[in-house]
Amino acid sequence: MAKATATANANIALVKYWGKRDDALILPQNSSISMSCDGLSTTTTAEFSEKYRSDTIVINDEELKKDEKNILGHIERIRKLAGIQEKAKVVSESNFPVAAGLASSASGLAALTVAAAEAAGLSLHEKELGILARQGSGSASRSICEGFVEWHKGVMPDGSDSFAESIVRKNYWPEFRMIATIVSTEKKKTGSRAGMKQTVETCPFYGGWLRTVEDDLNIIRKGIRSRDFALVGSTAEANCLKMHALMMTTKPAILYWIPETVEVMHAVMAMREQGIEAYFTIDGGPQVKVMCLQKDEREITKRLLRLKGVQKTILCKPGDGAKLVNKHLF
Repeated sequence: MAKATATANANIALVKYWGKRDDALILPQNSSISMSCDGLSTTTTAEFSEKYRSDTIVINDEELKKDEKNILGHIERIRKLAGIQEKAKVVSESNFPVAAGLASSASGLAALTVAAAEAAGLSLHEKELGILARQGSGSASRSICEGFVEWHKGVMPDGSDSFAESIVRKNYWPEFRMIATIVSTEKKKTGSRAGMKQTVETCPFYGGWLRTVEDDLNIIRKGIRSRDFALVGSTAEANCLKMHALMMTTKPAILYWIPETVEVMHAVMAMREQGIEAYFTIDGGPQVKVMCLQKDEREITKRLLRLKGVQKTILCKPGDGAKLVNKHLF
């Protein structure tokens, strides 16, 4: 068996995915649109070999003891698909905080899927890799593709039509920026999986989310294709606030925001009032991502770093999809 290494970028959703219609296959209640973020990446090396007595997973120099994302189950899925029995060694490194609301599971599971599939001798094209990655982590399907990406919810019970594809490639809108602000590096208390399940089961407004999300998808898709920054930014910000409103009205309530999150949100709104084009989006965590254009990135970054609660910022451009690389981690 060969050793293989892949790298994948995190992706930040402009139209969010929140809620599954099938927990086992990770099939979403709604389609979603994201940007693959050059600047937030995970590199993973995988090897299947008879020399390993059991599966070993090392993430950022720490051996996995508590498998919250069922990474071992994903490795088993790939083994089954390839028809092999050998145990695996997997080493993974991310260049940003994990489990803190920066889509680390998306980049991590996408990189793992591409590396492990190659190491297991599978020859899969982008759509098949996306379907496979989705079963490890829903948003990982979007990290398989480059640029601005849509994950189609699909209608088939077996998930064969629930996959991601690029709306446009990364070079289509090179001026678009996403500035990730790090306001906390702590692991979030409520994982996205548990949070979504709670919301679908108990939130009284979930039906309203599903009724309005198609409009958001159509507007963002159109905005990306016409490079209409105000349209994309304002719709993405509203969609994000709508998703967090669902979380807050879930029983028990899920509140990912901390005071520093709100401080950044207010700062972005104030910038807009002063004529600087900036919008925010927030995933399941406290970190705020600020959308802007290249012309304003310096000024906005400077203002964000002046805020007491912002520890650091990471500048992201539209990035590549997941791909194999030659430099192994072990």
